[in-house]
Amino acid sequence: MIFDTSSAFEAKSSEESSLNGKEPVLGGKLRSKAVWVDESKCIGCTYCGCVATNTFAMESELGRARAVRQDGDTTETIQEAIDTCPVDCIQWVNFEDLEDLKSSLEKRDIRPLGLPPWT
Repeated sequence: MIFDTSSAFEAKSSEESSLNGKEPVLGGKLRSKAVWVDESKCIGCTYCGCVATNTFAMESELGRARAVRQDGDTTETIQEAIDTCPVDCIQWVNFEDLEDLKSSLEKRDIRPLGLPPWT
């Protein structure tokens, strides 16, 4: 018995199939700007994390928001989270600026939320 194997080379790959609704929640496209949370201004309200659940998370030690994934939500969803921030501590920045912003934030004496300043 001889099998015709040519059909294996004609079959569509799984990448070419259409979406079926069972894809992972996370994912998306990288954009031209990065989202940044100035944790020194953040009051820990959690609004951004409730709106853009795949982009923002609360940092456990300081109790402040942090952008944990740049491509977790759509640009519109992230912008909605930015708009809900009551202290305007979230902004769009250039990807190239992220390291400098992180370094400058690490140099500040940021205290965990809820602790008095004398501890």
